[in-house]
Amino acid sequence: MSLYKYAKLYALNQSKYAHLNAFNSLVDPSALLARKSVSKAGRSKDDKYDVISGLPMAIKDNICTKELKTTASSGTLKDFTSPYDATVVKLLQDEGAIIVGKTNMDEFGMGSHSTHSHFGPVKLQRYEGEEASAGGSSGGSAVAVASSQCWAALGTDTGGSVRLPAAYTGVVGFKPSYGLLSRWGVIAYANSLDTVGIFGKNAKGVGAIFDKLNVHDPQDPTSLPPSTRKRLGRQRRDMSSLRIGIPLDYNIATLDPTVRQAWIRRLKFLWQCGHTLHPVRLPATQHALSAYYVLAPAEASSNLAKYDGVRFGSRAEGIDGTPDSVLFAKTRGQGFGSEVQRRILLGAFSLSAQAIDNYFIQAQKVRRLVQQDFNNVFATPNPLFDDTTSHSEDMTDKVDILICPTAPSSAPSLSDVKTQDPIHSYMNDVFTVPASLAGLPAISVPSPANPEEGTPEYEHRDSYFHSVGIQIIGQYGDDKLVLDVAKKVEESARTPLTRGGPEVKSWGHSLFNDGTSNERYRYGAQALELGNTITEAKAMHEAAEQEKTNKGAALLQETLGLEHLTEAAELSNKSLEEYIAKFAGVEDPLEAERGFHAYMSKKKDKGLRTAREQEKSKEVTTPFVEHLGHERLH
Repeated sequence: MSLYKYAKLYALNQSKYAHLNAFNSLVDPSALLARKSVSKAGRSKDDKYDVISGLPMAIKDNICTKELKTTASSGTLKDFTSPYDATVVKLLQDEGAIIVGKTNMDEFGMGSHSTHSHFGPVKLQRYEGEEASAGGSSGGSAVAVASSQCWAALGTDTGGSVRLPAAYTGVVGFKPSYGLLSRWGVIAYANSLDTVGIFGKNAKGVGAIFDKLNVHDPQDPTSLPPSTRKRLGRQRRDMSSLRIGIPLDYNIATLDPTVRQAWIRRLKFLWQCGHTLHPVRLPATQHALSAYYVLAPAEASSNLAKYDGVRFGSRAEGIDGTPDSVLFAKTRGQGFGSEVQRRILLGAFSLSAQAIDNYFIQAQKVRRLVQQDFNNVFATPNPLFDDTTSHSEDMTDKVDILICPTAPSSAPSLSDVKTQDPIHSYMNDVFTVPASLAGLPAISVPSPANPEEGTPEYEHRDSYFHSVGIQIIGQYGDDKLVLDVAKKVEESARTPLTRGGPEVKSWGHSLFNDGTSNERYRYGAQALELGNTITEAKAMHEAAEQEKTNKGAALLQETLGLEHLTEAAELSNKSLEEYIAKFAGVEDPLEAERGFHAYMSKKKDKGLRTAREQEKSKEVTTPFVEHLGHERLH
């Protein structure tokens, strides 16, 4: 697949879905349309899966790029342009990927619905009148992929910021093991949790991008060194018979019945494929969310201290500061949104001398308990820990992988989000935070859902494809296993994106929805190239053919004259209009008509000769027959 072939389609969707507010900045479409397909000369035939060259990708706006502004959707960085590209961006460009724009997000990654943005909220609109949450904080990247404004996108995941938007928008969202993908050039929210993640239309494409980005970066102090990377994923498993864990602690009372049913269907499919199911307990899960919202704001308050308008960030106009306030109080008050201010204050308090023992230190202990819970259920030891302390000898109750919901419900409406208190919004991360605290690989795969009667999804079930997110969690370093299981889950969870081309949206709408199968066959390639629907492509094709016919007819009349055409029409037993139409639409009407006229004239001459010969024969044989008589001849 090349960018050139589908560039118009992606550019059209960027214009068509601009109201979804997925992008903060875009590359000029004309520059993309002018770019030819990247040459593959010199590439080995043994390349595993060369899908990145020439493909359009979007980058979350907290990942630095030289050509586009990097704002983190914050007013304090609204004019910031990085002097360098982040490592992950450079790796993509080295592989030939085309960066098409920077995506909208919650300010500095702080939010679960991509509504806390200096540029306005990201919207998910699958049917007329809907305005739903795109999830956060990487909502812009998720919507860009879901609406086919790009082929894939990068986001960041601190507590679920890739997986939650993926679940809401119906795309695949992957958070690799902490430390595998470089964070150099990523604006920090919480250093010990931030992970670059990948959005795609299917697990295969996401895995291909992960392979290109999974390299050690000496510029990133948190990047896993090569010596440790060699120990990851070394244990081989029988992929035909995995031990799949079902976290009972994730089956909470508030779990949406639609989500629970989709979860059960995926587990049943895997069981029918020969895998075994095993209930497991992760008791520290119930405390994970509380611990996360102590640790992450604490790190954020420290990281964001430098945005004071002096070292980094824009400065407020006029005098900034009074005798009763610090120099940059006005700058930070105007530059940061309400959610960022809330988390800075929360983090500063939890790090204060009177609160650090009761909050920050206790949260760190809970984090270790969450990590131990995962180590106790996985059959593979955590390669970052001593086996004797982190892994028990009894393997009878161990599992290879965990499967659970990504979010407790489907995407809420933006109107509901606006009236929610912050604590209620934080609850959306209840299933994603534990894997983040433990640094584990996790992926959200869209799964078809059957909406319950009376819900908005049920009322519009004929208008769009409805899905929920199923999360797959693996032991640290088992990223390949997580991706392989995701591919397996996709086999039973076919969605529009997994079975369609780049013209298909995650909610099922396609450029091809309005055409018959025959029309899709005849005009599909033209529709993709031009970036329009089958009906539009057919109309354009018919208009072009009609114009071609009109020009051909005029050329025949001007060059050959009506007298010649009239005689030729009579010779062919056709009306003048029928005769002209016979040649007007062909590539060279003059040559076609002359060839046909010569043939008909030759045929006429031959017919005349045959008629004369028959008449002459009759003149000779008739007297002979009369002389001999019919009886003698018989």
